[in-house]
Amino acid sequence: MPSMPHTSVPERSPIVERLVGETGEPQRVADTARALATRVIPQIMVDLEELVSFPLEMEVETVDVVRFGEARPKRPHFEAMTIVPSKSSPDALAILADADLVGLLVGAVFGGDPDQRFDPIDRKPSPIELDLVSVLFTSVAKAFNGSGDRALDLNFPLAAPVSGAELSKLAMRDGPGVKIAFRISSAAGFGTLSVTMPQRVLLTHRADGVQASAAATPTAWRTRFGEEVMRANVALEATIPLSKMTLGELTQLRVGQVIEMPKEAQVNTRLSARRKTIFVCEFGKLGNHFTVRVRDPYDAGKDFIDGLISG
Repeated sequence: MPSMPHTSVPERSPIVERLVGETGEPQRVADTARALATRVIPQIMVDLEELVSFPLEMEVETVDVVRFGEARPKRPHFEAMTIVPSKSSPDALAILADADLVGLLVGAVFGGDPDQRFDPIDRKPSPIELDLVSVLFTSVAKAFNGSGDRALDLNFPLAAPVSGAELSKLAMRDGPGVKIAFRISSAAGFGTLSVTMPQRVLLTHRADGVQASAAATPTAWRTRFGEEVMRANVALEATIPLSKMTLGELTQLRVGQVIEMPKEAQVNTRLSARRKTIFVCEFGKLGNHFTVRVRDPYDAGKDFIDGLISG
């Protein structure tokens, strides 16, 4: 396997990836995201304190492993949202402020009574309100961006946040993601700020170098995927290919009929688990027992080309 730069996500074992999907380490993703969220709060609060007229508090509310597409509300309403691209990704961050947070922010900036409960926004935010949200989003993006070798290399300035029907027009790719929800509060109430990241962005830049040094060995995979995953029982199936038949010939088959195996059938046995082919094997016999000998990793691309040629 060729060596990879220290900032790249290493190649996953093709066998494990086929069995557990693209993301087989949700706890590691969640732990990395929570550690990042905890680190960025002090920097965001420094910027907020310069903006507001009464104290606010900020804490991590939830960290969830999600699909990146879930960053956008299912029923967009009065939330404000922006997508932040980076040098390596067109959607490195998706930042969302709910209507409660917009209302809290307006009151805190324009000198509202800190002890009087604010009214959440029940309409599309005005341009001035979106400008305030934009200032908050910029502070959040700066904190998440970091600096040095592990910086996300986010693109500044950020695109203006949008709200209402415009939320559905934001171009967002789907894929494995992680969503961090922050609770920003005062005596007047609270609102929610959500930051969603693709897992590949999070783990490449913020996984404390774990995946850069992990090797595709059994011991490393136990560490990466957890003992529970590695102890999971998987049923193996060995399939021997037979000759092709037309549908007409298939309808003529009768009980007791013998179908001849082609000469190469035994050396093209496919070993599968969970309906995923993982090896090409040789079918044989050892004493009184039938055997399957692993020969090569299954190459779906090569199999497709071979099928076109033979067809």
